[in-house]
Amino acid sequence: MDLFAEVKALVVAAVSRLAARGDLPEGLDLGPVTVEPPRDPAHGDMASNVAMVLARPARKSPREIAEALAPLLAEADGIDTVEVAGPGFLNIRLARGRWFAQLPAILARGRDIGRSTLGAGRKVNVEFVSANPTGPLHIGHTRGAVFGDALAALLDFAGYEVMREYYINDGGAQVDVLARSVYLRYLEALGRAVEFPEGSYPGEYLIPVGEALAREHGEALVGHDNEDWLPAIRDHAIEKMMEMIREDLDLLNVRMDHFFSERSLYGTGQIEAALGALEAKGLIYEGVLEPPKGKTPEDWEPRVQTLFKSTAYGDDVDRPVKKSDGSWTYFAPDIAYHYTKVERGFDELIDVLGADHGGYVKRMRAAVAALSEGRVPLDVKLCQLVKLTKDGQPFKMSKRAGTFVTLRDLIDMVGPDVTRFVMLTRKNDAPLDFDLDKVLEQSKENPVFYVQYAHARIFSVLAKAAEAGFATGDADLAGADTARLGTPGEIALARKLGEWPRQVEVAANNHEPHRIAFYLYDLASEFHSLQHQGKLDPELRFLREDAPETTLARLALARATAVVISAGLGILGVTPMDEMR
Repeated sequence: MDLFAEVKALVVAAVSRLAARGDLPEGLDLGPVTVEPPRDPAHGDMASNVAMVLARPARKSPREIAEALAPLLAEADGIDTVEVAGPGFLNIRLARGRWFAQLPAILARGRDIGRSTLGAGRKVNVEFVSANPTGPLHIGHTRGAVFGDALAALLDFAGYEVMREYYINDGGAQVDVLARSVYLRYLEALGRAVEFPEGSYPGEYLIPVGEALAREHGEALVGHDNEDWLPAIRDHAIEKMMEMIREDLDLLNVRMDHFFSERSLYGTGQIEAALGALEAKGLIYEGVLEPPKGKTPEDWEPRVQTLFKSTAYGDDVDRPVKKSDGSWTYFAPDIAYHYTKVERGFDELIDVLGADHGGYVKRMRAAVAALSEGRVPLDVKLCQLVKLTKDGQPFKMSKRAGTFVTLRDLIDMVGPDVTRFVMLTRKNDAPLDFDLDKVLEQSKENPVFYVQYAHARIFSVLAKAAEAGFATGDADLAGADTARLGTPGEIALARKLGEWPRQVEVAANNHEPHRIAFYLYDLASEFHSLQHQGKLDPELRFLREDAPETTLARLALARATAVVISAGLGILGVTPMDEMR
């Protein structure tokens, strides 16, 4: 049940009636028409921009169209009043009972309430985390992991077929640095004195990897040239690092559907095939780039390179795919990797990357547009930095990692539920302050506690009602007489429940799972406010043994709120709490 969609259908029907009687042209584009909550609840339950959208194509003033639509809408069942505001907005109030009529549907559908067919089964690849396999995941990776996983769950909830994918960056020079760092830990395990050069990986997490090599090989790898031991140690190190990363993700309750190795692209013809597809379109050529910004011709040595004509698809400059020495740039395997996504039949691609990848966006979108002939959109979501504080000070770095706070450190301190919810309390492209003190408070300032507490309070109310002899099963409550409801607080809570299906679709359309976290906080706030009113006025309490029919109706409202909270937390990957300890 989506009340906003139902009212939009009424708006569309009213436009059709005006067109049928000749007051509006036939065939107007109604795609941009919206029905949404007004910015100020005092203006009504819903607001529509229909008159503003139709004014130009209809060659009429918005207010003239709005004034013609208003009486037609007011005639519809469930509509109380329709007012024309400003230049031509329609402010709509529903009949009081319309908000409460949704409660049986919420109780019947349970945690599937709000699940939609918006995606129509379209296949979406969500690539996220994709950290270099050189160490444990840090707090920045954690944000990307939570965002990507929640986005995937949101899209699944909205009717898409989703694949969660991790791209293993195991084809670059960093894995050779990893192998050399592991070799030093191997020598150290054998009792040799070692010194880690600048740029290596000195974290303690490599100690057990080196010790395992020492147990397996003894002194056999000592004294040999790099070429003799590097390939085997590199493979061993990558395998161990990926085991660690999988364990890290599992702590966060993130489980990938597929891991794709960058190294699988080399020597298999896949890079050549992807670039060949671009060359067939006339998009690969030999050329010389202009000096980068900030470089003068004296500082710049022009050289012939193999270039992708990414400017043909909106990029600022063309991009090198092969260096002058004949080796691939890092961009070439990335093109090939995304070509595999296109070839695997995905309808949409989403890459979740760190903030330092901002310069990567246009070139990758250009490559995907060229490879798919514009059929497959690529949305790149950049996750900004996380600032971790405790006692008002920046939190210390992890000794185990050497240079950063790890995902495991964070989970050990606050747990996966707090970590996941807090990571979604800001839009992905906004910096995030993660205050370790505040997220463990039991107060309104701690959003995950505030939402989980609302869920737990509802279960407490239902338990007390059951003890008093009330039937509290969902089927029982679905039959409650909702005409007994109607206080301002009850209406406010029911209105917020009515926004849920629309909120899911808006969040899915915009790839913004943080909207779900914001919505849940607002919903919890409406519930806490209503319960507080009952403390001030006994007539407003959920449980009133002297008014059993009113009690059942209020229990139905409370239980429906718990159902929606549970559905929303499910999308975020957070556990709904039945009691707070």
